[in-house]
Amino acid sequence: MTDSSPSKQIQSPPKGFWPVLRKLGPGLIISGSIVGSGELIATTTLGAEVGFVALWLIILSCGIKVVFQEELGRYVVSTGDTALQGLNRVPGPKWRVSWVVWCWWIMTIGVIIQGSGIVGGVGQTLHLFLPQINGTAWAMVAAITVMVLLFRGRYGTVEKICVGMVVSFTFVTIACAVLLGWTPYAPTAEDFLSGLRLSLPAGGLAVAFAAFGLTGVGAAELIMYPYWVLEKGYARFVGPRIEGSAWDARARGWIRVMQADVLMAMVVYTTATVAFYILGAAILGGMGTIPAGYEMISTLSNMYTATLGSGAFYLFLIGAFFVLYSTLFANVASNSRVITDFLHLLGLARIDTDSQLLFWRRVVIVGIPTIYVILYGWVAQPVIMVVIGGVVQACMLPVIGFSTIYLRYRHIDRSIRPSFTIDILLWSCSTVMLLMAVYYVVIRIGFGA
Repeated sequence: MTDSSPSKQIQSPPKGFWPVLRKLGPGLIISGSIVGSGELIATTTLGAEVGFVALWLIILSCGIKVVFQEELGRYVVSTGDTALQGLNRVPGPKWRVSWVVWCWWIMTIGVIIQGSGIVGGVGQTLHLFLPQINGTAWAMVAAITVMVLLFRGRYGTVEKICVGMVVSFTFVTIACAVLLGWTPYAPTAEDFLSGLRLSLPAGGLAVAFAAFGLTGVGAAELIMYPYWVLEKGYARFVGPRIEGSAWDARARGWIRVMQADVLMAMVVYTTATVAFYILGAAILGGMGTIPAGYEMISTLSNMYTATLGSGAFYLFLIGAFFVLYSTLFANVASNSRVITDFLHLLGLARIDTDSQLLFWRRVVIVGIPTIYVILYGWVAQPVIMVVIGGVVQACMLPVIGFSTIYLRYRHIDRSIRPSFTIDILLWSCSTVMLLMAVYYVVIRIGFGA
């Protein structure tokens, strides 16, 4: 779908801190997709419901999935395939596409419900700025602006917008978490210790499981990330597989760049996630207020006004707008890539040229936000909608985990396969995610908690 010869696009991997830094970016786009739903809504709601007791779960959630993000990135650099093309290789029942791809699609339906909660959050935020217009109307305005920005937006545009919004709001949130120490809601050492004791909350299990699915890289983002790796050009820079040390060296070099991208993103979203959780547990939990319905954003604003004073209300609204809008923006941008690929794999979308690819992406760019607004107008419960998305993603995590293991052993070039340590992490983390999913299902079915 490009006129350029693959050999002309080959580049040697950068060396040194600054040259590598200039080639990073896909991870921050994914961070933009993560922060609004998992961190601002699910994490703070969990903190408000159960206090500090689930802090360990939040930290585990941010760290455990990184190995799969890195390995799926390694797969696309090695093969040039998309993530869904990789999942389509997993053996098992198949109707047009693999059973794993169908599992992804079922999860995506839940993620679309989650996205409806996000667009509702944007609408609520703008309604508090200008209450003469209701939240649903503002949600519609937000959806339309996303369509306009993405209609012609290429990779560079998406990256710049996401990076700016994520960095600004994360900085303010960390500042608020630090200032918390000088308020009546300041957490104690015992609070933090209670959050590291590996006990699950007696109540709020659904929100805890949703937070596990959403915080850090969720199942949806694990599939989205390889598309941005491809679009950034890492696989293209490596070039087609040619026997010899030159290709091996280039591939290993660009994989190191991709690993740096994954690490940088993990530092950003883990820091933001822990800060959000502390604010939710200390302030909202201390107040006994839980975000819900049309009052979600105004309830969350207490995290800022309690630390920075009543004047911080509008500062929070600005920050909340940026973080929720960045999630909406990155989510629609990512889905336009992945859903287009899904339609192509099903044989419903013919994609032989760049113009055909752009057409189908635009169809998704218009369709997905429209569905978001309709669903939010119908349900109008953003927290519940985000929790639904988190639960289905958490259920999908072990499927992605063991599928990644299959691709690692069967389809990644031997010369760039991961180390023994990475293999151990793949197996152990997949097992942990499976146990988490089984535990949740058993508890929900057996005890209705």
